[in-house]
Amino acid sequence: MEQSLKIEGEKATLDTSRRGSNQSGMRAYNERLVLSLIRQTGAMAKAEIARRTGLSAQTVSVIMRALEADGLLVRGEPVRGKIGQPSVPMSLAEDGAFFFGLKVGRRSLDLILTDFVGEVRHRVRISHPYPTPDDTVNFVNDAIGQILGKLTPEYRSRIAGLGIALPFRLWDWAGTLGVGAAEMRGWKDHDIAAEIGAAWDFPVFVCNDASSACGAELVFGDQNKPRDFLYFFVGFFIGGGLVLDSSLYTGRTGNAAALGSMMVPTADGTLRQLVDVASLAALENALAESGDQDSMIWDTPESWNVPTGPLEVWLDTAAQGIAQAIVSSICLIDVGHVLIDGWMPEKMRAELVRRIRIQVTQIPVVGVQKPEVIEGSIGSDARALGAASLPLSERFLVERNSYQKGPAK
Repeated sequence: MEQSLKIEGEKATLDTSRRGSNQSGMRAYNERLVLSLIRQTGAMAKAEIARRTGLSAQTVSVIMRALEADGLLVRGEPVRGKIGQPSVPMSLAEDGAFFFGLKVGRRSLDLILTDFVGEVRHRVRISHPYPTPDDTVNFVNDAIGQILGKLTPEYRSRIAGLGIALPFRLWDWAGTLGVGAAEMRGWKDHDIAAEIGAAWDFPVFVCNDASSACGAELVFGDQNKPRDFLYFFVGFFIGGGLVLDSSLYTGRTGNAAALGSMMVPTADGTLRQLVDVASLAALENALAESGDQDSMIWDTPESWNVPTGPLEVWLDTAAQGIAQAIVSSICLIDVGHVLIDGWMPEKMRAELVRRIRIQVTQIPVVGVQKPEVIEGSIGSDARALGAASLPLSERFLVERNSYQKGPAK
């Protein structure tokens, strides 16, 4: 996946100072191949890894011992009952490495620290009326310091990097945010990845926030997901991602599948951008007009208490718009599945997906097969987790189709 992601800042490399096995690029690749396979399938014994990767049994043994010595793999209980020596499954070590993930949101900033299996160990969050680059850099540096102060020296040495999930071209959205253009102009001139990276000794990566959320599905989500899918993330603004052949495709500028910018027909026959009809910003505006602006608590979606009237209108309007975007997209990109996730309560996401499915079936289109619409598996943390997956992917994983291509020669 790392080859498809838009990455800025210093590029991560495997730590070659700890042992000699990483001096060879071939060895480093094969180690990543083994780690990727175990992440996808769960605990595995050496014989099965050799069969799945095409590596020799001796090579797998050497790699597994090295990864175990580095604290990246742990042994499970021996499996007995078959002829010969019992097999010993190996799984990812939760404490093998740690990753920071930053979500730059329109209403909040979230910095998380995840472990090697994607569990959130620490979190720092603030709410704001809108993001500015200076405030973001100050928040991140302070939050990193807070979290590092809670870690042992051993854990601090295992931090592999920081990923940033950032809405691209933030200055274009000042009007939708309800602020003047001058307040957002600073995003044109600031490279927050470089500014943050200058303060710390680990690499920093950047990805579009919706693509980042899509990446979280690839790395931490349901591992039986389809190889190709279109992805929608409904946040304060709606955005999208595209997965082709199990790899995140971000395009020439890193902004591929910018579904929020897509024009869709509305009930009154006019064309509007999807971001104007299917984003949580539209729901927030409707609640403000009805005097219920405090119903959406931007700290935690599960605490929402949204009145039924405005919610019903938004669900119908959002479902219609997303369905139109889906049908238009599959005329260009032939995918069989669409995943829908968002920064919202799980019940609300399920209801939105249900209505989208109905709307997709009702849109007449000839000559294409309509996709299956399913729920995402990550939820409100998708952007921050996707950000944390950037250094993980760059340092420890290979693309999924590498399992079929075989080992490095």
